[in-house]
Amino acid sequence: MVGEGITARFEGSLGQFRLAVSFQAPNHGITGLFGPSGCGKTSVLRCMAGLNRVRGYLCIGNDVWQDENHFRPVHQRPIGYVFQEASLFAHLSVRSNLTYGQRRAMKRGGSNSVPFEEVVELLGLSSLLDRESAHLSGGERQRVAIGRALLSQPRLLLMDEPLAALDRFSKEEILPYLERLRDTLDIPVFYVSHDIAEVERLADNLVLMSAGAIQAMGPLGELLSSPDLPLARMPEAAMVLDGVVDRFDPVYGLTEVRLKVGQLLVSGNSGKPGSPRRVKVVATDVSLGRHPPVDTSILNSLPARVRAFEFNGPHQVTVFIALGENGEGDSLLARISHKSWDTLGLQPGDLVHARIKAVTLAEPRRH
Repeated sequence: MVGEGITARFEGSLGQFRLAVSFQAPNHGITGLFGPSGCGKTSVLRCMAGLNRVRGYLCIGNDVWQDENHFRPVHQRPIGYVFQEASLFAHLSVRSNLTYGQRRAMKRGGSNSVPFEEVVELLGLSSLLDRESAHLSGGERQRVAIGRALLSQPRLLLMDEPLAALDRFSKEEILPYLERLRDTLDIPVFYVSHDIAEVERLADNLVLMSAGAIQAMGPLGELLSSPDLPLARMPEAAMVLDGVVDRFDPVYGLTEVRLKVGQLLVSGNSGKPGSPRRVKVVATDVSLGRHPPVDTSILNSLPARVRAFEFNGPHQVTVFIALGENGEGDSLLARISHKSWDTLGLQPGDLVHARIKAVTLAEPRRH
C-alpha cells in the first residue's frame, strides 16, 4: 500500500476508548479531521505522531512509519505538532523559540526546506522576534508555535484544535496566516477541529469521524453536500465553492467571481482577474423559485437542478441542488420552509433558480 499519498490504519483500545480507523489522504494541502468532542480526532493525531501506540499501519509517501513489524518512535518521526496551547519556552525570546525548532531538525539530520526567513514572513513574525514570549497575545503565541513546528522541517504537520483556546478576534487574526501556509508550503497538514466554519475555510479534504470510527472521507465539497451525511443537517450547513475573479466593477463596487457554471457578484474588490477564490454560501441564504427573480434586491440568481431533499423536523426542508441548466455545476444547499417546499411542489430533477442572498469570500488561493 505504499504510494505517493498518506495511508493510515489504527485499531486498538486507548483506556476505555476503542479506535478503529482506516483512511487515505493526499500528500499535500489540509486534511480536516472533524466530528463531535470525544470521537477520536486527537487520538488519531497522536497515533500518527507515535505518541499513542496501537496496532496499525502508517505510510507517508513511500516511507513506512509503522506496520506489523516496525514502529518508528516519536523522536524519529519528522513531524511538527501544534497543540491547543502554544506551550512556548517563557524564558526565551520569539527568535530563540523559533530557532529551537531548527536545532531539533539539525540533530536528526533534517533538511532546510522551510527557511527561517520564509516562516517569519508567512506568519508575520518579524516585528516579534526580539520580544519575550511571556509578553505575546494568544494569537501571537500560537503563530510562534506554528513557526517553531515548521522550522523543525516536518514531513507532516499535525494541528490539534490550534484555535480552540483563542477568542473570536484572535481566531480571525490567525486564520489568514493558516491559509497562507496551506497555499504556499508543500507540507501535508492534518487539522483537528470541532468547528465546521474553520474546516470549511481551511480544509481541502475531510475525514468525518464518530465514536472512534470514520463515517466518510474525501474532498470537502463532496462531503458537505452529501445527503447521506450529517453535515448538511447542521444548523450552520454551508457549501464552499472554488471560483476565479473575472473583473471588478468600480461603479458598483462589485467583483464578478466565475464558478464552474455561472458567476457570483460579491461586494468589494476581491483581487486581480484570474485570482482563485474560495466562496462560502450558507444554506439559509439560498432561496428557490421556479422562475428567474424580478424586482428584487438579490443580485445573485443561478439556474440549478434539484438533486435530493430532506425534511429537517416538521417545518424545514434541506434541498440539495446542482448549479447549471443541466445540473453540471457545483453543488449547493438551500434551507427552506416546509410551506415553501409544498407551495413549489418540487421533485428531484426539477429546474429551479437559486437566489443567493449573501456569500463570503476567504483569502485568495495560491496555486
